Amino acid sequence: MHPLASAIAPLLDTIGATAHPAENSEPGDIVLHWDGAPAVAVRLPGAELTSALDRLIHQVEAELGAPLPELGRPDKQRAVRLLEERGAFTLRKSVESVAQALGVSRFTVYNYLNRENTRSQD
Repeated sequence: MHPLASAIAPLLDTIGATAHPAENSEPGDIVLHWDGAPAVAVRLPGAELTSALDRLIHQVEAELGAPLPELGRPDKQRAVRLLEERGAFTLRKSVESVAQALGVSRFTVYNYLNRENTRSQD
């Protein structure tokens, strides 16, 4: 992979984009140039990552190193805490979406949130 792809990898991970060789670019890709020649094609996330909540969930998955459903209970609790810190639960119907992403019930997400709120009051 081109060194430019390595340099922008953290940015791409954060926004859910991927880097591809410039010669494999597809319509809609953003082709970045290096020394005047096409170097890297950046493919932006698809429709599945276009909402703010989807991007927050993707960021937490990247930070915790695994898809949310594959996390153990302590890491799922941590994921909910991180999402709360980043304002995910101010978004409409976010508890349902986070519950679905975690593979748990809404009741479980509320329990995780209440647990964190109780800890912060102690």
